[in-house]
Amino acid sequence: MNEHEFEPIPGLPEDLPEDEGIIWQGAPDWRVVARQVFHLRMLAIYFVLLVSLRVGILLTSGAGFAVAAKSAALIAILGLIAAGLFVLYARLIASTTLYTITNKRLVMRFGVALPMSINIPFSRIKSAHVKCFAGDFGDIPLTVDDTNRVGYLVMWPHARPWQLKRPEPMLRCIPNASKVSEIIADTASSTLAATKSAAHSDESSNYSDSSQQMSGAT
Repeated sequence: MNEHEFEPIPGLPEDLPEDEGIIWQGAPDWRVVARQVFHLRMLAIYFVLLVSLRVGILLTSGAGFAVAAKSAALIAILGLIAAGLFVLYARLIASTTLYTITNKRLVMRFGVALPMSINIPFSRIKSAHVKCFAGDFGDIPLTVDDTNRVGYLVMWPHARPWQLKRPEPMLRCIPNASKVSEIIADTASSTLAATKSAAHSDESSNYSDSSQQMSGAT
């Protein structure tokens, strides 16, 4: 049993209202998280170069092959331990994260040690971009208004890199990123159109009421 088993709906802290429904749900792929967030390939290249450099220095200085091999093995073991820790953390991030798009908002549930959820109504989303990787995995950073902005460290790694002063929430390493970005854009446009329509209806209703009051006064 884990803390997410108490969610009434997976990824959501409470039941949805009757007029709200889920359009899409997804989570990061841990392999892509390991590559893109923790730069696992760069880490592997670094340790390969470190091993090669160490072996070269030892052999050119007259040390025996056995000494060079032992030193290389030690560095390689340290590299494997570091890579293993990053892979483990990537799997934890992926298993504890769930992004949900409804017809009214985007909900981000994440947190390995301290689970939390962030609700982002589409009325707050100014723009959404997509950065695709191989296999149509990708990141979708969101530009939101300044009200109730969550701190960068609280959201990491679900925040656009290096945007420390104005943190931007970001869907990380999700599959079918292009399609998800289209869903966000379409839903946001529909929400905006519905909001404008409702506002126009209210204005028309208020104008009608005012006209009736003036007619009655005359």
